[in-house]
Amino acid sequence: MIKMRFLMLSRLLLLSTLFSLLCEELVVSKECTNTFPELSSHTFRYELLTSKNETWRNEVLAQSHYHLTPSDDSYWAKLLPKRMVRQEDQISWMMLYRQIKDYGGNNNGNAGGFLKAVPLKDVRLDPSSIHGMAQQTNLEYLLMLDVDRLVWSFRKTAGLPTPGQPYGGWEAVNCGLRGHFVGHYLSASALMWASTNDNTLKTKMSAVVSILSDCQKQMGTGYLSAFPSEEFDRFEALKTVWAPYYTIHKIMAGLLDQYTFADNEQAFKMLNWMVDYHFNRVQNVILKYSIQRHWSSLNEETGGMNDVLYRLHAITGDQKHLVLAHLFDKPCFLGELAVKADDISGFHTNTHIPVVIGAQMRYEVTGDPLYKEIGTYFMDMINSSHAYATGGTSVGEFWSDPRRLASTLQTENEESCTTYNMLKVSRNLFRWTKDIRYADYYERALTNGVLSIQRGREPGVMIYMLPLKRGGSKAQSYHKWGSQFDDFWCCYGTGIESFSKLGDSIYFEEEGKVPGLYIIQYIPSSFQWRSGGFLINQTIIPVVSWDNRLRVTVAISSEQEAAVVSTLNLRIPTWTSTNVAKAILNSQDLILPVPGNFLSVTRKWSPGDKVTLEFPLSLRLEAIKDDRPEYASLQAILYGPYLLVGLSSGDWDIKTEPGASLADWITPIPADYNAHLISLSQVSGEAEFSLTKSDDSIQLQKLPEPGTNDAVGATFRLILKEPSDVFASPEDAIGKSVMLEPYGFPGMLVENQGVDETLRVVPDSSNDKDAAIFHLVSGLDGMDGTISLESENHKGCYVSSGLNDGSNNITLSCKSGSSNADFSQAVSFKLDKGISEYHPISFVAKGTDRNFLLAPLFSLRDESYTVYFNIQ
Repeated sequence: MIKMRFLMLSRLLLLSTLFSLLCEELVVSKECTNTFPELSSHTFRYELLTSKNETWRNEVLAQSHYHLTPSDDSYWAKLLPKRMVRQEDQISWMMLYRQIKDYGGNNNGNAGGFLKAVPLKDVRLDPSSIHGMAQQTNLEYLLMLDVDRLVWSFRKTAGLPTPGQPYGGWEAVNCGLRGHFVGHYLSASALMWASTNDNTLKTKMSAVVSILSDCQKQMGTGYLSAFPSEEFDRFEALKTVWAPYYTIHKIMAGLLDQYTFADNEQAFKMLNWMVDYHFNRVQNVILKYSIQRHWSSLNEETGGMNDVLYRLHAITGDQKHLVLAHLFDKPCFLGELAVKADDISGFHTNTHIPVVIGAQMRYEVTGDPLYKEIGTYFMDMINSSHAYATGGTSVGEFWSDPRRLASTLQTENEESCTTYNMLKVSRNLFRWTKDIRYADYYERALTNGVLSIQRGREPGVMIYMLPLKRGGSKAQSYHKWGSQFDDFWCCYGTGIESFSKLGDSIYFEEEGKVPGLYIIQYIPSSFQWRSGGFLINQTIIPVVSWDNRLRVTVAISSEQEAAVVSTLNLRIPTWTSTNVAKAILNSQDLILPVPGNFLSVTRKWSPGDKVTLEFPLSLRLEAIKDDRPEYASLQAILYGPYLLVGLSSGDWDIKTEPGASLADWITPIPADYNAHLISLSQVSGEAEFSLTKSDDSIQLQKLPEPGTNDAVGATFRLILKEPSDVFASPEDAIGKSVMLEPYGFPGMLVENQGVDETLRVVPDSSNDKDAAIFHLVSGLDGMDGTISLESENHKGCYVSSGLNDGSNNITLSCKSGSSNADFSQAVSFKLDKGISEYHPISFVAKGTDRNFLLAPLFSLRDESYTVYFNIQ
């Protein structure tokens, strides 16, 4: 009986798909939407469901099932005949659907020959690299999380005792998505354990799995979630509910990752029991109503249910897992991609990218070439029409119109989840094709989109959206920086996963008579290549602006010569130039292919073998993806894979001379400039105040935290009047004539406006140069570590604070009726190194009204920045 029901369900699925795709007259149009557009936003949904305004809530929920967009099944049938102008096109179309009709659920050989992901446990990041430090910061956060608090709502739902207190935010007891972060935690901790072998983390994550198993056994049906199963009653009745399958996907994926990366057999049994439960639920809906009823329910976000089920089927071979995976393929969205229609505007981004990832897994599992085409077209469409210079996509949580991105720059761009998922799409495509374009994309999105979402080395402080508006700041978006225990947004879940698997796409293995290894990301790391029989150590000399080279060394370590011949394939990025690039094997020069290819070296590798690579990095401009002429001037600045942003509160104008090269108006910050950065401060009571650029004047403000706009304003570069003079530290400048350049405004100088007048900031080209020159002397207060600044054009007059008079103004003062002690105190400042400092990859760009300090986006915390410049 069970087998007959299973076969009936499989046949219903096949017939429904075929009729909806092939028969224009017989197509029943399906809803393909994310319900009411605002409601499909996680942010909006959280605000709505936690609001005390019942009238507003009821009005919104009443509309939630009336926003429809055409299904791609009808879309497919309507669009295609218009394109079939040739008979051979129609024949090709019918052949394609015969292939769909004949799928058997087993890879028939059409798909295969993919590169293999290497075991994450065999990859180790250099802890001193930016990737290694980001991984360590994330590990510290995972270790901070409390097991009882994580599982609190699961225990409550199962009727078990609930020690401790639940977490807040999206894991709060009244949040419809509660439990989603726990699923992400299972994935992230499994990935992190494989990446670090941290046994404390292993103990924690195993405890979570064990407690969840107790919850599942207590309920006794296979169901496992932090919310009751009644949520699925609402889902199946097409009533408003907050994405229950989204959370179930996270839990299933977490259990599968615990099995895959941490060998937890208990997690695998729990997962299979969960799948049985949900298979029965979906089967009952289809047999009681129709498959159409099930398709309609997919208008609610279901995460990557198809993906995790295809992955599970690849392990078990169970046809039930395959059929259920098919039932979570969203035909109305995938169909649009199959006919290569860029009609994704208004779709909820992170609902649909996971569906594409699942479609990619369908190709790997079944060999159906349609799903390879879907994944390929989707990636090309995003890159050509919907991606920012970071590699990210989405306006808020949605896609905008194609090639209309200039109108979308705001605080709520590039949801972090979308970048996490786009990396999966590109990773799959690279494994299939070995096309370097996908490896280049991965590098860009990882460097600029992922590394940018952590707030320095602060564990558990990440962002939801990445602002791209001019003068934007990660600290000033709608969500701002998240908190460690009170937010748990969707992007916190994908964030902890991203920083747990930074080593998973550096190396890929190719099986064959001659084993091959593809090195596609240049990240300091080691990899134990078991097929090759040796350890690879990849070291990188950190990239800097004043020496435009990426220098990579790949060294071989082993106790003896490798037993087999093998090939190392080293990526030649598309952003480099081979006319001055170098590759050396031991002491032998190698011939490099053109960028966008691999350098392949085949040999029987010996201990001490070394491949050295040197790739020039160049500055380049990249226009925003917008084909309207009025926005043609909006361009981003990149240096190799690094997106450079300008410290700016909104200025963005750059006017270049005709025929000028980038080097004519963008220059690197020299290596020794950090030694010239200073901050000047005074203490009043228990508070410390620093000289700070505020608009065009200089004032005293409370000593700021690093990584803030105030820190930028409180940092100055000492410039010696005599260019021939050199100094290694600010103290070396005592006794010399100097100028003060505001850190965030290169080319500007601090100058006095006369005795008893405030100081101001002016361009270096100002007529009165002497007004910007000061004699740096030891502090008149006689205290160690203080200095005073005497005016060059008003001898005996000094830069002075008004703290003693309750004023924040900084003026030029001469000794008059005040006591020597008061005057000496007012003109003496503590000399410290700059609160801000130049990132090694820093440049100065000449602007129309001011110059811009350029730095990598990932290096910023709360500072205001501009991504796209108006370059005329």
